[in-house]
Amino acid sequence: MRSNTALRAALFAIAAAGLSPMASAQPIVGGAPMYPTKDIIDNAVNSADHTTLVAAVKAAGLVDTLNSAGPLTVFAPTNAAFAKLPAGTMEGLLKPENKAKLTAILTYHVVAGKVTAADVVKLKSADTVNGKAVKITTGDRGVMVNDATVTATDIKASNGLIHVIDSVVLPK
Repeated sequence: MRSNTALRAALFAIAAAGLSPMASAQPIVGGAPMYPTKDIIDNAVNSADHTTLVAAVKAAGLVDTLNSAGPLTVFAPTNAAFAKLPAGTMEGLLKPENKAKLTAILTYHVVAGKVTAADVVKLKSADTVNGKAVKITTGDRGVMVNDATVTATDIKASNGLIHVIDSVVLPK
């Protein structure tokens, strides 16, 4: 029996090879269909798994940035990923006086350009909009962005791509 990690790695490899492991061409994220004709923000708003991310993007004033023509690639942490942060962290980051810190964290999840799963597996790092690079590794745990596991790939949006991750990545 394969572990969830091995299964995720296998699915990521299938996606990276340009094949589809799903019968549907329209992915479902957070219980909602994702639409390639909608931008990154609209797709995140449709996902029940990304309500914390949407709230953070709004608090940081990044809605217009993620609505831009792009292309952009977003490594999108789920609500469960944000819940892994120490108690009170998100509440503190959402305060107006912490807007700069929140912006730095969120822009660390965004790469300029369209970086597909096939591209990601060839990289050792990727420069983020924050100005700092994230580390990319592949192995037994699947594809990792720093310490976050990529759980869904190549979710198309009109202005780029979304890859779902299971942890918030923090700039160092």
